[in-house]
Amino acid sequence: MISEDLGNIASRLEEVRHRIASAAARAGRGPEEVRLIAVSKGKPAEAIRAAYAAGQRDFGESYAQELVEKAEELANLDGIVWHAIGRLQRNKAKLVARVAHVVHSVDREELAVELDRRAAALNRTLDVLLEVNVGGEASKGGCAPGELPPLVGAVTRCAHLRPVGLMTIAPFLEDPSEVLPFFAQLRALRDAHGGQAALPELSMGMSHDFEAAIAEGATLVRVGTAIFGARG
Repeated sequence: MISEDLGNIASRLEEVRHRIASAAARAGRGPEEVRLIAVSKGKPAEAIRAAYAAGQRDFGESYAQELVEKAEELANLDGIVWHAIGRLQRNKAKLVARVAHVVHSVDREELAVELDRRAAALNRTLDVLLEVNVGGEASKGGCAPGELPPLVGAVTRCAHLRPVGLMTIAPFLEDPSEVLPFFAQLRALRDAHGGQAALPELSMGMSHDFEAAIAEGATLVRVGTAIFGARG
């Protein structure tokens, strides 16, 4: 089963890229405006190698320890970019600061301060996105929309963090078109905090709804199942 899945990764990637390009065209955007992050959590290193061989370079991991282990195992893959996309505990900031290139889930000041401290110790600057819980779901991370202004200020004060955008995980709805208002809200929040010039990235949309996210301006889409298949 694993070898069969590995053999399908390249074709699945091609299909996702085609869907991204089509969604971008419908929105009057170019496909180069949308960056695909292959969410590889729970998948073996061999699956990442297969996607890399098919031209994929950006990979997303939800768990700090898994991110570190895969980054070390795959250190020979030139140009690979690791995105930390999961809910992050402050005591895991040291691990993430060591290997991640982009952190998508900064949702509170104390986490930002700890990431900044750890990045400074490593003489690194981390690109970070501020996670907003636009759906108000208790099960998801992210600050409330009203908490975003002080969080932006806190991250801006961190010398070793570079705020590059906003991120959200929208509620799961059977009809992806019903998710559009949540993605539109994240875009509006970005517009209210300096716009694209200040926060160029909008990380939103997953396997089920990334086309809707692209319609509302997503620049980063996080796609796992549609590339790697369902997690076992």
